[in-house]
Amino acid sequence: MSKAEQTRQFIIEKTAPIFNKKGYFATSLSDITTATGLTKGSIYGNFKDKDDLALHVYSYQSKKIADGVDQHITQQRTALKKLFAVFDFYKENFKNIAASGGCPLMNTAIEADDSLPFLLPKVRRSFTLWKQRLISILEEGVNNGEFKEHISTEHFALTFMAMIEGGILLSKISGRGKDLAIVLDNMKEMVDREIKI
Repeated sequence: MSKAEQTRQFIIEKTAPIFNKKGYFATSLSDITTATGLTKGSIYGNFKDKDDLALHVYSYQSKKIADGVDQHITQQRTALKKLFAVFDFYKENFKNIAASGGCPLMNTAIEADDSLPFLLPKVRRSFTLWKQRLISILEEGVNNGEFKEHISTEHFALTFMAMIEGGILLSKISGRGKDLAIVLDNMKEMVDREIKI
């Protein structure tokens, strides 16, 4: 990375938890300069405006989550283990996710849906890619005889996404990681009962 690229990355990494915790509108330029130790001129010398920074921050955060999930998946050889690896990622990383303000996909989706149209396409793409990843794992399981042949892979993928995001929200509100763990354990039971052969 060039020095300019390193500076941009530094700003993104330092600003990401602030956007995730406070939201786009509540994050001020002084929050950003305090977190980075840089001047306003330096921030806007690296990003066109706050919208531009927010787009880069969201890309960074969503990629970080996707990469973490993929690392769990690639270690597994069967579709069932890959699916459970997705669930396990969220169970093992809940403390870090909660400490950084919750799931950046969900937080940004809530804000972008009503008030940040410039962010909405990126958020939609993240959720689409997540759904496709789950569908791909489920289809792999159907094709190799691990999962029932006539399941709706899209329906289950959407259900799992909703349960994970809901579990994170409930755990964050209650302050109890075990709430998410209960949801994820029930998801595994659902797989055993409704999907697995």
